[in-house]
Amino acid sequence: MFICACVLLEEVIAAATITGAPLHVVHIQSTGGKATPKLLQMIAEARSRKLDVTTECYPYIAGMTEIQSAIFNEGWQEVFGIDYGDLLWAATGERLTKESFERYRKTGGMVAIFSMTEEIVENALANPLTMIASDGILNNGKGHPRTAGTYTRVLGKYVRERGALSLMDALRKMTLMPAQRLEHRVPAMKNKGRIRVGADADLVVFDAAHVSDKSTYDNPAQYAEGVRQVLVNGVPIIKDGQLQPVFPGRPVRAPLEK
Repeated sequence: MFICACVLLEEVIAAATITGAPLHVVHIQSTGGKATPKLLQMIAEARSRKLDVTTECYPYIAGMTEIQSAIFNEGWQEVFGIDYGDLLWAATGERLTKESFERYRKTGGMVAIFSMTEEIVENALANPLTMIASDGILNNGKGHPRTAGTYTRVLGKYVRERGALSLMDALRKMTLMPAQRLEHRVPAMKNKGRIRVGADADLVVFDAAHVSDKSTYDNPAQYAEGVRQVLVNGVPIIKDGQLQPVFPGRPVRAPLEK
């Protein structure tokens, strides 16, 4: 996987160089696994040459995808360095065997892939190049805990408990950096990720001493703790810790190009 990940990143950086297109590498730690430090070094070197390359990561040691995905074609154990028992069936929480893997491959469904270590994740989160991203699909309340727990997990586990990065660095990775990545193509993003006069009133008030994620692989839809208020366009959607039945969000779109 180490060689494969490095070669693939080298190819897309070369393509971005030739075309002048901006490049954003998603999920650097789950894409790279043990190669993550090398991949981050490659991105740093590309940026030092003024190439427009960015990346992100998420705070979990397992990824998730459809079991019928091509990544599970023959040879996947060698590519990821894992086996059937490192796969978790999202619908039931069971660890897979060869028999259950082959059965579910025929029917389809989401599977968690435990292919990373805490060291890989923590180092990726702390790297100054990475934004923090969430991802995930919930189907009848089942899926990946990152869907509901990503940002509070970073604030609780990796900032407060482990000290892997500072609170301000974590907040910048969650807000300002993603907005800045998009604002050249989407001017509306210049009013996101910042607290200032004239910016969109999208605000989160949380208790830094107690904020924590509660979502798990067994129950990924659980709400986080310690988030007191959330405003979208100045309208409270969480008030005193309670979700409100309002939908004040508006789509953010890039202008059409002729």
